Amino acid sequence: VQLVESGGGMVQPGGSLRLSCAASGFTFSVYTMSWVRQAPGKGPEWVSTISSRGDSLYYADSVKGRFTISRDNAKNTLYLQMNSLKPEDTALYYCARTSPGIAVPRSPGQGTQVTVSS
Repeated sequence: VQLVESGGGMVQPGGSLRLSCAASGFTFSVYTMSWVRQAPGKGPEWVSTISSRGDSLYYADSVKGRFTISRDNAKNTLYLQMNSLKPEDTALYYCARTSPGIAVPRSPGQGTQVTVSS
């Protein structure tokens, strides 16, 4: 199983970023997938989940209305569109095969950094 995130960066408050997660080594299309984040000095925080077919979406209250999760099963890729970013969104973001609400630890070296700062 390999999950490789990309698309992070530094952005001003109110800005947008689109994260991607390229999956390999398993049948991506049958798994529920999630985004999880970890801010410096804090534990993992579940962000969002999408069902295997993309017909059920779940969001943490802290990102609801600002973030949109999606997937392309033909490309084995998971996405997270992040709009109206806030400084408190600053964290290392990573994807995982998890259910809604579950914040699993990340694997070493996994994730893409998002920094929101003026």
